[in-house]
Amino acid sequence: MSGARGRAGRGARVFITGGASGLGRALAERFARAGGRVCIGDLDETRGAETVAALAALGAEAHFLRCDVTRDGDLEEAARWLDERWGGVDVVVNNAGVAVSGGIADVPLADWRWAVDVNLLGVVRGCRAFTPLLRRQGGGHLVNVASMAGLVHPPMMSAYNATKAAVVALSETLRLELAGDGILVTVVCPGFFRSGLADSARASDPGIEGVTRALVVRSRRSAAEIAELVHRGIERGEAHVLTHRDGKAAWMLKRLLPFPLYLRFLERGSRRMLSRRPEPRREGATP
Repeated sequence: MSGARGRAGRGARVFITGGASGLGRALAERFARAGGRVCIGDLDETRGAETVAALAALGAEAHFLRCDVTRDGDLEEAARWLDERWGGVDVVVNNAGVAVSGGIADVPLADWRWAVDVNLLGVVRGCRAFTPLLRRQGGGHLVNVASMAGLVHPPMMSAYNATKAAVVALSETLRLELAGDGILVTVVCPGFFRSGLADSARASDPGIEGVTRALVVRSRRSAAEIAELVHRGIERGEAHVLTHRDGKAAWMLKRLLPFPLYLRFLERGSRRMLSRRPEPRREGATP
């Protein structure tokens, strides 16, 4: 934990990509309840309008910007809007992300490019677009949403794991690089929680898709609970926010155990996960 604290309290100006649903919306509502002004960027204009209305009902000043994180210009325009309308921004949450699963020989390169463009380069674009503004105003906070998959890497998820691990590396790099500018950087690594991420996921293996969807749907944690933990970590200025106890334990084991022992631990967990895959339907079998 850093001695520096984040700017997540009353009056904070906040921008969140992917803010119209899931964790993005839950974070928007949490910042609103803390007295912040919240601007959300998203592709879904209908959900964006619904979220802005919900934030207004909480008494917050809120705004929606149509924002595609695969387009440099959209994020640069968001930075300009915040500078001109709100005089700057205190917290930028690079939250937008997508899920891809399947074996290395099965996931099409098009899906790899999609995951890299959204999960990694979307975060890079957000950091690049907002860093000049944060420098001019003397500081701020970049919050990049990765995943426990960025720290602990289960099989059949190489594209997702690789992009999320890259977000962790990027965030740790920027934490050091931007410290002299008064800019904090936090990376968020949640485990499974109830969200709509599986609805837009791409999977080359229906069995893995089914397991992933089940883990999301059956999770005991809601997006609102995750947002509470993330908001607390932002307030404290933490470098890493891990939201699940089992995820923290797995990461600690990875750091402390000899790698062969850690691999055995991960293999056992992976076998349990893969054993839950539904059997493939035989041709002519009834559904």
